Amino acid sequence: MKDWKPTAKPEALRLRAELYAMIRRFFAERGVLEVETPILSAAGNTEPNIESFRLRFEGPKGAGAPERWLRTSPEFPLKRLLAAGVGDCYELGRVFRNGEVGKRHNPEFTMLEWYRVGWDHHRLMDETAELLKAALALAGRRASVRETSFRQLYLDHFGLDPMTASEAELRAPLSVYDIDPRGLSRDDWLDLLMTHLVQPGIPANRILLVYDWPASQCALARIRPGDPPVAERFEAYVGPLEVANGYHELRDPVEQRARFETDLRRRQAREATLPPMDERLLASLGKLPDCAGVALGVDRLLMALLGTDKVSDVLAFPFERA
Repeated sequence: MKDWKPTAKPEALRLRAELYAMIRRFFAERGVLEVETPILSAAGNTEPNIESFRLRFEGPKGAGAPERWLRTSPEFPLKRLLAAGVGDCYELGRVFRNGEVGKRHNPEFTMLEWYRVGWDHHRLMDETAELLKAALALAGRRASVRETSFRQLYLDHFGLDPMTASEAELRAPLSVYDIDPRGLSRDDWLDLLMTHLVQPGIPANRILLVYDWPASQCALARIRPGDPPVAERFEAYVGPLEVANGYHELRDPVEQRARFETDLRRRQAREATLPPMDERLLASLGKLPDCAGVALGVDRLLMALLGTDKVSDVLAFPFERA
């Protein structure tokens, strides 16, 4: 076979090693503990837009559930550690998402996820910006930081309020694209506005932090009551690339179970796989301290550092060469 060679250049591999070392220094200086959690889990991710890899354990029957799922994130076991009193912690490791392959996606990738006890999403957002600036410095680059609410971002770009605009109003700026509207929800149109019209215009030397998202896009974040209510979460962008997603974490096991059940109903409507809910996470949430957490895509960050839009440029061997 002729495709045995790596796709990343040696300088990209060296930069990855330098980034890992910088991340560990960054958290060591701040007293944040590095931990490792299982890659194989008895529970899967219920999120409708994320697919887990499913495997089967062939060992002794008493060893545990034979059906296992490759983690899409270390979030659930990290929260269990927080509930057990470990305190501020992080994990740097591999995660897996089935079906996600392409120019900017690889089914196996590296995620950095960390949690800060007693913090909200705004304080964690500031620390995320500090880490991103330190990463850019490794590549000899600097960036300005802009913080904005989701609502204000859409008002500035499109002159419409994303919390109250009709679906027709959201679709109008996207009329230049040939988008099939069948099956698309209001949140889908909001996402398309971001990916097609906002992100491409973010300067390469800009870190953009967008906070307080629509409550309908809460995932595992708290919802803050108001008019309208908002999800206490943020996303971070380096230039046009989304690199991180953070939450002021939900601590209510009843609400979290209801969200998981809603996810499963949506998956069932799509005739998608129905992974088991993480009952151990739900059992721990009542003891989860007030905290904020963020997941950062390391490969995506390396792409931003090198100014490339191809994930293969930062991977030794992408999926098709693994």
